[in-house]
This record gives sequence, C-alpha cells and structure tokens, in this order.
Amino acid sequence: MELSQEDAFCLNVLLAAGVQAVRIDASTMTVHALTEKGEAKVKLHPNTREEAYLKLVKQTLAEHALESPEGYPVYLRRWTRMGQMRDENLAPLLKLGEPEAVVAVVHAPGLTDELARRAWWAMPTIENARRMLEKEAVARGSMGPILAEFLVEHLPFEEDVVAIMDTVRTLLWFDLVDEAAQKKLWARGKQHGAYYIGFLEQRPDRLPVTRPARCDYETQTAKLQPLIAAGNPYAEQLDRLLASRGQSFLAALEEAMERPGTHEIVSALLNSIGAYFGGIAHLQDRPCTVEEVEQRAQRLLSSGEVPAIAELVAAVPGLHGEMLAMLTLAGINEWVAYNVLRRTTAVNALLRSKLSPVFDPILAQVRLLRQLPQRA
Repeated sequence: MELSQEDAFCLNVLLAAGVQAVRIDASTMTVHALTEKGEAKVKLHPNTREEAYLKLVKQTLAEHALESPEGYPVYLRRWTRMGQMRDENLAPLLKLGEPEAVVAVVHAPGLTDELARRAWWAMPTIENARRMLEKEAVARGSMGPILAEFLVEHLPFEEDVVAIMDTVRTLLWFDLVDEAAQKKLWARGKQHGAYYIGFLEQRPDRLPVTRPARCDYETQTAKLQPLIAAGNPYAEQLDRLLASRGQSFLAALEEAMERPGTHEIVSALLNSIGAYFGGIAHLQDRPCTVEEVEQRAQRLLSSGEVPAIAELVAAVPGLHGEMLAMLTLAGINEWVAYNVLRRTTAVNALLRSKLSPVFDPILAQVRLLRQLPQRA
C-alpha cells in the first residue's frame, strides 16, 4: 500500500520547501505546513481507507523529519509530558503531524521562543499556551504577549481551578498583562475565587483594587519609623498592614474567603496569608487550629522572648490587638484547615459553611486590622 502518485509528489515538494511544522486535518484530509516562506497545504486523495492512508502520510513525514518511518512513539506520552525530551530533538517533532509530539515540545524545558511560535501554529490550545508561558524564554520573547492575550480571553471557559490559579500566577509573574487585563481577571474573582489567588501570591502590594490607608496610619507610622529604620521586621510588617497596600490586601483576603470554592483554592488561599507575613512567619507544619496559632501568637507577644516584638510593644502599646492579629495571621497556612478538608468533599457555599471554625477567627483578625466592626 502506497500513497497516490499525486500526493507523494506534492508532499515531497512541500517537504523540500523548508517545513518548520505540520498539522493534519483528518476531517478534510489536508496536510497543512508552516514553511520558511509561509503556510502551505496539500489536499490528500486517498486510494484506501482514510485512517490507513493517514498512517502512510505520517510515515512519509517521519522519514523526512526523523529518518525513520516509525514516527513519534506515542507510548512515551507520560515521559514527554514530564518535560524529559532532549532539547536537540525538539524541532523535528513538530514536523510529524502528531499532536502528542507537539505536546512533548511544549513541555520540554529547552523550549525556545521560535519553537514556541511553531508549536503554537501547530496546536493552539489553552493547555499548550499555559505550558509554554511557564518557560521564561517564551514568556520574555515575542510569543509571550500573544499567548497571554489568548489565555486572558479563554480563561472564562476553563473549568479546572488549578489551571486557573496557575495561569493567573504565570501571567502576573512575567508581567504579561496590562492594567486593563488585570482588572478583567480580578473582576472574575467575584464569581470564581481561583482568580484571586495569583494576585494575593504574586502582587499582594499591587492589587488592581486599592483601599486607603487606615485612618490612624499617619499617627502610628510616625511611632514605628525609628524601629523600621533600625530594621525591626515586626514594625515593618505592622506599618505595611496599616498602609494602603496592606489595607488593600486585607480587604481582598476577606473577599476571597467569602467564596473559597474548592479544597485547592482554600489551601492556596491560606498559604498566601502565611506568605504575606514571610518576614515574621511562624508557620505550622502539622494539623492545628486557628486557636492554637493564636495562643502561640499570644505567647510571642507577652513573653518578651523576642526582643524585636518587645520593642514594638513598647513603641505602640495602643496597638496590642493589632499586634496579636498580625502575629496570628503570620502563623496561618493550609494546615489550619486540614482537619476540616480531610472530612468533606463539599464545594462552594457548603464548603464555606464547613470552614466557618477556620475562617471566622481569621476574618476577625483581618477586620480588627482594618478597624471594622466584628460580625455578630
């Protein structure tokens, strides 16, 4: 069984034109190619069953790209999706017309901006865009803005919360979205809490929606400045919380906690709290309650065992409650929700209800720092 003479001739002419990538449309029996001079295509004329004929076409492509008719070993799917393909073998894989070979290129750590351009032409999917943007060479290259724009427009159709969180993280990490796009992504958090996570992690001090500094900020910061100048991390963190950037973070945190959505979002959200207090964090590495975290914070505040905390207490004695709230939040991470999450598969509103013993004490500390009345 062989290709028709017409197809064999046209494919050979096509392959001689400096092919960079190939994709096959089985529904129209057409081979599309990206060449050094632009795009080209060959309309196939099967002389046998279409499935068998496409196999012959792929063998022809493989002989040209890999000097072997065997083509891409699709059984290596898991291996290549883990990014273990050797960099020098990437370009030929894009000439095989095999979607899984394109995925292997996309996942490869050695992916370049040029190879990303070819791979994107061959298989423009949201998953491929996300994986390619994880590579700094691509994110910083000409393909970065193109892939970012695609992801921003198509994220509303993504249902995987982990994928949403990862995408927003990547877009913000590489600064690939302008102010308008950031506000669009942030606004989606009103319906889906996964959108907030990337902002809380990557840009806690530069959120799209800002709040004014606390009303007593000017008075308190004047008292904190000598400690800040001396490098006291607790004074620096308290000043940060009372300033506009801190009040904005706390307001966003409170909003995000109203719609936790899924277990994955809850874990990331709680970890983002501890990360915000990285300079003074005393995170737990085992299951515990928020009350236990608060008890530890109380000991730190009253024992005098940490000189920097003692200095802070002496400088702003009127902010005892705020200091306790700060130290409590500095001990928060996903472990405080472990005992709740391991016993439920609930999501959305029901999950929020089950998380009340965890979230409500945290929100009380957040509202104290914002000088808001506590909820009944």
